[in-house]
Amino acid sequence: MNSDRFALTIDEYLAEKDVMFYLEDAITQLLEHKEEYVQFGVSRYLAEYFNSVRHGSHVLFREFGYIKATPHNRASFIRIFWKCYRQIGKNGVLLSTLEYSSLLQLICPDFPVEVAQGAARMVLLDDALDCPMTFADFLHALQIQLYFEEFIESITVIYQDLLSGKSPNTVIVPTSTSVEQLPPLATSETAAQEGVDASAFQDAVEAACERYKHSHPPAPAVGEILQQDERVTLYGFLTALAKHEGISKEIGSLPSRADLLIDPEMDQELERLIAQISVSPTSSCSQAAAQRDSGRKASPRKSLHHRKRIEMESDGSTEETDSSEN
Repeated sequence: MNSDRFALTIDEYLAEKDVMFYLEDAITQLLEHKEEYVQFGVSRYLAEYFNSVRHGSHVLFREFGYIKATPHNRASFIRIFWKCYRQIGKNGVLLSTLEYSSLLQLICPDFPVEVAQGAARMVLLDDALDCPMTFADFLHALQIQLYFEEFIESITVIYQDLLSGKSPNTVIVPTSTSVEQLPPLATSETAAQEGVDASAFQDAVEAACERYKHSHPPAPAVGEILQQDERVTLYGFLTALAKHEGISKEIGSLPSRADLLIDPEMDQELERLIAQISVSPTSSCSQAAAQRDSGRKASPRKSLHHRKRIEMESDGSTEETDSSEN
């Protein structure tokens, strides 16, 4: 149990944990789909909604605006992405940026391709974005790109100002500005240069963190990275952020790199499913055909709910996710 919460006032705790945001969303979902939820009772619906929030399954199939809304949502989405596609990394498959973007859109239909491209730029140079990447490299880059998106927007502008000799006083206010409107994180020409003075960049970054107050990597980790060399490139800095174990641990959505591809519960579930198919392929095919026929008669929303429950059950979770649908 975290005793730090007792040091906060009620209002501070509600704000820090985004309780009002989730309560408003729960009520909105209830009103929009009350025909489906009224049969369970409001108290049970709210209990299931907040259980799904606690376990992180609430972001599955939700819109990108909802995923970005809170740090917990962002961390939960990163974990869901890892859980869904860990087998790709385990099998050693290399995928391109667009292929990873397609996988992201399977669990968030409006997930912007620009966010996937921003993550790819931490792994590859701009002139090599079509090259395939390992799942682990892309996953950790995506974690930094998504979780610290506003921070990256700010330091990108800061870096460009320092590179051009300007004073890094540009104020970046988090808006709906898309990633593609920002300067590239790196080019092959920029990467070949010496970059900017590391101490000046560190001072500007630390000032930006204090000024904007948005989520940013821990200051000790930032200082550790920027104190290694006298000069730094933006590409090198962001790559170091993506590889920093301490930052990943602080976010708390992924295991260590050594354990990234290890998930005994998931492996056991996959082995069980494969065994069922191999024992009775004919009956499995017949069952699959029957499910397809019944699926044609079901409503799209009910079909989506069915898929979500299968996803969560294969993840080892016993929580229902009705309340996280939209």
